[in-house]
This record gives sequence, C-alpha cells and structure tokens, in this order.
Amino acid sequence: MNVPAAPALPPISLTTPSLRRRMACWLYEGMLMFGVVFIAGYLFGTLSQTRNAMDNRPGLQAFLFVIFGIYFTWFWSKGQTLAMKTWNIRVVSRSGQAISQPRALLRYLWSWIWFLPPLAAMAPFGLPVGETLVILLGWVACWALLSRFHPQRQFWHDALAGTKLVGSLPLSR
Repeated sequence: MNVPAAPALPPISLTTPSLRRRMACWLYEGMLMFGVVFIAGYLFGTLSQTRNAMDNRPGLQAFLFVIFGIYFTWFWSKGQTLAMKTWNIRVVSRSGQAISQPRALLRYLWSWIWFLPPLAAMAPFGLPVGETLVILLGWVACWALLSRFHPQRQFWHDALAGTKLVGSLPLSR
C-alpha cells in the first residue's frame, strides 16, 4: 500500500524580513481582517438581536477581541496567517521552532501594543475621528521604527512574547 507523503513545509530563513515587507504584510492583514469583522459582526448582531450598531457596543468589541484572538492564535500556531503566507513570512519561537497555542496567544496579547497606548491616552479627550486616526498612525509608525533598535530588527512585542518573524520561502512548483 502506497501512503502519500505529508506535504512539505516551506523552508524557512532565520533572517528577519525587511521592515517594509513586514509592514506591507501588516496592512494586508488589516484588509483581510475587514472580512473577519464583517462576518463576526453579523454573527454577533444576529445572536444578540442587536438592531443598531451602536447598541451593545462594548459587547461587540469584547466579542471581536475574542474572535481576533482565536483567529491569530490558531493561524500563528500553524506558522502563518494568509497575509503572512502571501508575503512569505512565518512566526517562530526564538529557537526557530513552531510556536504553541499558548505562545501564540501571548503574542496576540502583546500585539495590542500597536493600538492600546494611543487609544488609552486619547480616550479621556473624546477627540474626533480624524485626529484619533493621525495619532494612531503616528504611534504605529513609531512602534514599527522601534524595531530598528532590536538586535535582530524584530518588533518588540515579538521579543516580549518570545517569538520572531522570519522569511518563509514559497514552495517550488
């Protein structure tokens, strides 16, 4: 009996992808998350019988936080999200091994550094959306550029979570 071999994982390069490539992946991930938000929001609205988007807003935000956590934890523990696969980037442990689900969950929690500090600082002021967006984008740019100070040029939330981003060569056809 001839048993088919398991599909080979793409070889990885333990070098850190460029900041430009990682940020392009980050932006693409954001676009893909729009679909996740749309489906999860629809599911939440249906299950909670919410008629207006502003009703039950804290519940929706908590629900999305959990859904995002499940999404990222699942895919990171498998090595990469769809956006990471597109940009040939993989998340691994410091030693270059696949990460566990608890480690992926820790990375998810630390990754909120991209958003929480500016949002928490602006919350008491009730700033308009335009100003909030400018401050948020400024923080994202600063946080991304801080990776230049890491010895391996990794994002600091990866360093805190014990993970790193590496190149993943595509499968040859």
